[in-house]
Amino acid sequence: MLSSAFQGRRGDRHNHVSQAELTERTPVSHSDEQLQSVLETLEGCRKVLNACNSRESADLLSIVILDVRMKLKGIDSADLKALCDEMLRSAASAPPTPSKQTQDQPRRPLLRVVK
Repeated sequence: MLSSAFQGRRGDRHNHVSQAELTERTPVSHSDEQLQSVLETLEGCRKVLNACNSRESADLLSIVILDVRMKLKGIDSADLKALCDEMLRSAASAPPTPSKQTQDQPRRPLLRVVK
């Protein structure tokens, strides 16, 4: 155990660290490791779907990937909604800059988060 390494010094009680304290200080929990593994698998699946021209399925998987990333980063749906609202306000107030590409292709609708 790591705590036994800190107990070797006599008279220095401040160097003792219990296993519980080490566990609390660990920045990545077991569930975070599992979510990271799931995220990597989902990203691989999305890559395969894009390669197979399954764009709609890849887009749906992107939403799931976003949800897992939010959980890993501790971002809740209220934070995401606030970000989306701010982006919509910014987009509405910015003057449009037409380009050849946007004139030729229809614009995709903005993704709205509904919970």
